[in-house]
Amino acid sequence: MMKFLMMMIFMIPLCFLKNSFWMIQMVMFIIMFMFMNLNMNILNFNNLSYMFGCDFISFGLILLSIWICVLMIMASENLMKVKFYEKFFLLNVIFLLIFLYLTFSTLNLFMFYLFFESSLIPTLMLIIGLGYQPERIQAGMYLLFYTMFASLPLLLGVMYMYKEMNCLMIYFLKFFNMNYFLLYFCMIMAFLVKMPMYFVHLWLPKAHVEAPVSGSMILAGVMLKLGGYGLLRVMIMLQEIGLKMNFIWVIISLVGSFYVSLKCFCQVDMKSLIAYSSVSHMGLVIGGIMTMNYWGYMGSYIMMISHGLCSSGMFCLANMNYERLNSRSLYINKGMMNFLPSMCLWWFLLLSSNMAAPPSLNLMSEISLINSLMSWSWLSMILLMLISFFSAGYSLYLYSFVQHGKYNMGVYSFYMGLSREYLILMLHWLPLNILIMKIDYSMIWF
Repeated sequence: MMKFLMMMIFMIPLCFLKNSFWMIQMVMFIIMFMFMNLNMNILNFNNLSYMFGCDFISFGLILLSIWICVLMIMASENLMKVKFYEKFFLLNVIFLLIFLYLTFSTLNLFMFYLFFESSLIPTLMLIIGLGYQPERIQAGMYLLFYTMFASLPLLLGVMYMYKEMNCLMIYFLKFFNMNYFLLYFCMIMAFLVKMPMYFVHLWLPKAHVEAPVSGSMILAGVMLKLGGYGLLRVMIMLQEIGLKMNFIWVIISLVGSFYVSLKCFCQVDMKSLIAYSSVSHMGLVIGGIMTMNYWGYMGSYIMMISHGLCSSGMFCLANMNYERLNSRSLYINKGMMNFLPSMCLWWFLLLSSNMAAPPSLNLMSEISLINSLMSWSWLSMILLMLISFFSAGYSLYLYSFVQHGKYNMGVYSFYMGLSREYLILMLHWLPLNILIMKIDYSMIWF
């Protein structure tokens, strides 16, 4: 694991070379394919070096991080065209990738906390430094304070565990049973805010709306997954109290997902709609993890991977429209089928994946999560039906609003889709729908 970290660190000087924009992207592709070919043992931590190692959960999420970072650079070509701090942007992306890689691969709980928090800083810089509207400062503050407020108790919880157990290795957590209410609350609250759970989700739509396309992609693609990853890791030692208390989070998440799905129909900003749909999907992930059964863990893990690819692709699409029309309003982005017929196909493919149509990974994860929540309580069936129905509803609403209708007469100059844009969309959509062939890897690793 250390060799990949070194490769990423040695990419930092490349940022300062002249015309290194695409070179960095190519180097990231190389790292990606090298990492993909690691020998993975599905059951245990392996590739151990110093205090880093990965098991199957880490492996999938690190791959996702590298992939999304590559596509972020590809989607932000505009920065290079107008020479807008592109070296700063590349440096930021590399630092973000390093922090995410360290978060997912570290074996020490304190180090995990450290890198979990550090990844906030490059994201904040992306939003405040490269965002579009003046409200981005407020969005950055929301992001910072929501996350920091919930994270301090997590640090105290980690310190307390070290005092009790004299060991913070994630692998050894399964041998301990911490049946304390306060510790339980401290350990999971930070992750629930990061997911985000309904009630503490307000920072997310704000951050998405103000962020540039790269900021939105990394937020939707990987940052929300940090919360799910943390929950998967710490729930192991909180099993006993989890069985007593988890119903609270399941109920909040399911009702919240339903409510947020309804809220999607009220949005007039494309990015805002996609951001709220993220909250709705993450509610299902929290529900799956909190049922603490096999199907729930499987489903939430696959949902994290699939949502990362799908949501990131949809933010790319929204940005492609924004670059042409300089607006994200649904009232102005109408009748796009007349201008970009090929892009229309990609809107359809990604939105159909978003509503969990086969053969996407989303379908597999939703089946798994529905299984797990139904076995937990048959009453959850009512909310699950509504959430699934409305997720199809708002996906169709977005698609039909953007593609059909009478186009805006203000659109007097226009350029067609570039091959780079179609390549980005294909690189989001292909893994999302091809990985289903290898679903056995994700379903049988316990």
